[in-house]
Parts: sequence; C-alpha cells; structure tokens
Amino acid sequence: MSEAALRAEIVRIAQAMDRAGFAPSKSGNVSARYEDGLLITPSGLPYAATTPGDLVALELDGRVRGGGRRPSSEWPFHTAIYRARPDARAIVHTHSPRATALSCARRPLPAFHYMIALCGGADVRCADYATFGTDALADNAVRALEGRKAALLANHGVIALGASLEGAYTVAAEVENLAGQYLDLLAAGLEPVILDAEEMARVAERFAGYGKVA
Repeated sequence: MSEAALRAEIVRIAQAMDRAGFAPSKSGNVSARYEDGLLITPSGLPYAATTPGDLVALELDGRVRGGGRRPSSEWPFHTAIYRARPDARAIVHTHSPRATALSCARRPLPAFHYMIALCGGADVRCADYATFGTDALADNAVRALEGRKAALLANHGVIALGASLEGAYTVAAEVENLAGQYLDLLAAGLEPVILDAEEMARVAERFAGYGKVA
C-alpha cells in the first residue's frame, strides 16, 4: 500500500471508530506500520476533522520524522508494541463504553464465548494500571498482549492489533461486543459458563481455516 493510501485508510478507520462511539472526547488513536516506522493519528484533533495530511510519521523509537502536528499522547505504547510484535501491522486503541467499564473493574474477559478466540487466545487480559502516555503503560500493555491480539487497559480502554487496519478494528469492535455481553450476564446475577482450554484450541483451529480473521 502506498503512503497516500495508508494515510487515507488510517483516517477512515479513525473516523469509523469515532462514529461507532468508541472515541468520546477525541480519545483513542490509530496507527499503522509504514516502512521502518509508523504513521499515527495526531493529538487533540477531532477525528471528523482529521485529514491524511494531519497524521504524524514516527520512528520506532518515537522520534518524529514528518508531520506538522504532535503525535497522539499514547505514541509510547504504539512504538513499544511494534518493537515487541513483528506480526502487528496496525493498532486501534479505543475507549469504547462497555469494554472501558469492564477495564475500570480491572477484570479480564474470560472464555465465556467462543469469539474470545478472535482476540488471539483463551481470554482478553487486563493490563495493570499506569498513567496514560507513559513508558510504564507501554510496558504493561506489551505484557498483557503477549500471545494476544487484544487487551484491556485498567481504568482506560482497549488495545487491538491486526495484520491490517481493518483487522485491528474488527478485533476492537468484537472486544466491545463481548464486554457488553459479559457485563449483561454479571448484571443479571448469572455466572457465565467458561469454555475450557481444549474447546478454545478447537475454535482457534477452525478460525485458522476460516479465511483471514484479522
């Protein structure tokens, strides 16, 4: 994909995230690898007003290499994840309401539904809390994402990875859907039945043969 096409795709995904209600008050951010660095949404700019030219180009060590705006304040976890995860080509970070609510209880999403496997494992972990925009948060996020495509950030939101921007967004949207279902079960006073490791392994195998699942 050319740089122009990738910039347009990042903006498209960021605006879709905003329209879905996943980015209240200009929260959340989107990035994608480009060459040996990345392109990321800027800080403080409403997504509806963001254009491809507003994106910021960064080195993987966080140095700005192009763009007239400041990068998202969460650039440290984007760069840390790309350094730790060669398989990640795109990152979508949301503050989607139900998943963020669950993150404020600092509870992971267990395998109460087989679609948890879309997120890369048998659960969606909740990373330890750290102040936004810090290296501590970046370190916590990398640990929570080990072997996974998604994680909750305690008292914060969701991070989703993908081999493409569309794939990362699909995972982020599914985490929000699953969090809503899980919270509804808990609110009803019901105890979710958790699928065992063997079943989740079978589901993962089926997903592997079912086209590309992000």
